[in-house]
Amino acid sequence: MNENKPNKIHFNPVDAIIGADEDDAFKVSTATLESQLFALEDRLKEVVESDDKLGEASTLLQISRIKLGLEQNRESWDIARKVFDVFLENHAWDQAVECCDVMFQTAEKDALPALGQGVWLSVSFPVDPELTLTMLQHIVEDTPDDADGAAVAAAVALYIVGLRASEAARDNLLFFSNQLLGTVARRHSQIDTQDQFEFWLKKMELNEVDKILVRLRNVIDVLVQEDWWFDQAELQQLQPVN
Repeated sequence: MNENKPNKIHFNPVDAIIGADEDDAFKVSTATLESQLFALEDRLKEVVESDDKLGEASTLLQISRIKLGLEQNRESWDIARKVFDVFLENHAWDQAVECCDVMFQTAEKDALPALGQGVWLSVSFPVDPELTLTMLQHIVEDTPDDADGAAVAAAVALYIVGLRASEAARDNLLFFSNQLLGTVARRHSQIDTQDQFEFWLKKMELNEVDKILVRLRNVIDVLVQEDWWFDQAELQQLQPVN
């Protein structure tokens, strides 16, 4: 992995992070979701007839997300778990990670292994940086305030954004990832000034890419335990050089 350094990190004390929407003003209605589900089920029949395996898997993933929105969590999990293997076999890394995102959000059994494997894939392969940021944010939100794992996840998120984000998306994603790291600093060590933040970064060794990537692997191992759904060594042979 390329070790280009992200832009200078600034402390941002704002509470809101990606996905925050406290008044739920933009929630899609149940009726709309059900309408979308019917349309997707019709499309699925057409795709199955065309024998397009990836197209079928992509449609099923969309159905899985709709079922998650309808709180049909078990069905959502089962579909996402099934198509995960299809995407993995076809090296469709983004879609495989999206499956892990859905599975984690269902809160079904093995949600944490799904999160860990999704994070591993999103950091190991050139996955959309916004999706990678989302997966790492899940770790932050699912980790106790005083745990170092949240700081490691937020620092890796900032690194990945700096490494992969397109010029058009870079400013927004850097803002959100800096904000996420600032939020973690405040809850972890009551950081409230830029000087304190920079000292905390140094003390936690969060600016040292090699170290945070190793520490993130430890976090992933805790999440997954022994429940890996793929051979990591085999997939590592497919990783890009940079």
